Amino acid sequence: MQTLTQTLKQFVRDEDGVTAIEYGLIAALIAVVIITTVTTVGTNLSAVFSFIGDKLKLPA
Repeated sequence: MQTLTQTLKQFVRDEDGVTAIEYGLIAALIAVVIITTVTTVGTNLSAVFSFIGDKLKLPA
């Protein structure tokens, strides 16, 4: 019975799993921020190149 109690106490004190989950959540948040930023920049850059392309067209 003491072994079970000691094992449960050790399990409650162990924080390695919690730390790994926290790192995983931070990595996921960083990935979402990067994807959102790249998508926004790509859309804006596409609009800028379209504008420049329209201004460079030769008159017919």
